[in-house]
Amino acid sequence: MIRRTFIALTAAATFAMPAFAGGHSKDIVDTAVAAGNFTTLAAALEAAGLVETLKGEGPFTVFAPTDAAFAALPAGTVEDLLKPENKDKLISILTYHVVPGKVMSADLTEGMMAKTVQGGEAMITLDGGPKIDGAVISTADIEASNGVIHVVDSVLMPKM
Repeated sequence: MIRRTFIALTAAATFAMPAFAGGHSKDIVDTAVAAGNFTTLAAALEAAGLVETLKGEGPFTVFAPTDAAFAALPAGTVEDLLKPENKDKLISILTYHVVPGKVMSADLTEGMMAKTVQGGEAMITLDGGPKIDGAVISTADIEASNGVIHVVDSVLMPKM
């Protein structure tokens, strides 16, 4: 089951690649923006002042929530997080989605604890398909010039 899931994810990532980073020439931010379904994430990164960091040398692994993942949050949550007075909370949430280094899907193991840039640890599970803190990794291994993106279906929330 796990092998079949990884084969399916690899195939999905292969077909999704042209929509992302034509040959890894783009960094993580440009790769996500070019995909078109991370506009909320891009706006949040801008509001948090993290764009330049994720355009940096890296490598970084980003578990990137889609616009649909942000839309699934309770009404008003995103708008509230984007307010200047909530910048620290927004930074905490966004950096919880980032792991230092380049972690490919083949590196993930059941029960693995991923140390995030935020400082917390997120749990990786593979049963029923790869997940991080319960968020489904819907597309894996989207390579960028400074790391890798794994698309997730939920916004990860650090334990505060």
